[in-house]
Amino acid sequence: MTMKTVQADPSALGGPALFDTMSTMRAMRRLKPEAVPDETIDQLIQAAVWGPSGGNMQCYEYVVVTDREVMARLAPLWKRCVDSYLATTGKYAPEGMDEAAYGRMVAAIEYQRDHFADTPALIVPCYRFPAPRLDEEGLIASAQALGPEASERMMTSQTRFQALAEGSCVYPGVQNLLLAARGLGLAANITIWHLFLEQEWKQELGIPEDMATFAAVPVGWPQGNFGPVRRRPVADVIHRNRW
Repeated sequence: MTMKTVQADPSALGGPALFDTMSTMRAMRRLKPEAVPDETIDQLIQAAVWGPSGGNMQCYEYVVVTDREVMARLAPLWKRCVDSYLATTGKYAPEGMDEAAYGRMVAAIEYQRDHFADTPALIVPCYRFPAPRLDEEGLIASAQALGPEASERMMTSQTRFQALAEGSCVYPGVQNLLLAARGLGLAANITIWHLFLEQEWKQELGIPEDMATFAAVPVGWPQGNFGPVRRRPVADVIHRNRW
């Protein structure tokens, strides 16, 4: 697997502005400590709310942390989560990424870890999936539509199906949030490392027990400059008509 620098194509469908935004939306982890105005944060959440939600249920909520005292209490949790990641999955560079580039990425992760208390804003997308409304007649009809073998497989994959169903309701909005941040000149990156200590995060932020959290997104003004992302070539990832 190889990666290459991706430049925006002004002739691409959708116009140059959107594609330029996407092609320069790197994960920016070195943030200035200056505050982000509340109205700007509201714009990010508005963009997230515009995102599609599975079944149009719209059961999302967003915890926005800007208070430095709260951020300081979250910083030790963040450090524990990041250290756990760097000791396991993050210990090795992804296939196709050279060690020097990965070293720079780890350095940025460590910088964010060590300066987390100065993070201007943290956004935690949450979702409470509604209880399914099922009846015997509907279950029978569903099994008949799928067939016996597929119905049996479905029974064994409920956990994965539930996780994907919830994620499909949340992550399109998170992507909108990240695009909006880039469009407004803000640095942001999506992480799920908080899940290592989700109960502790929820307790610190007063998030209800039955509310699931799906990301922790640090937001602020970037110290560096946005630039083109490095991704696998399109020709390497497309399977046309079948695998």
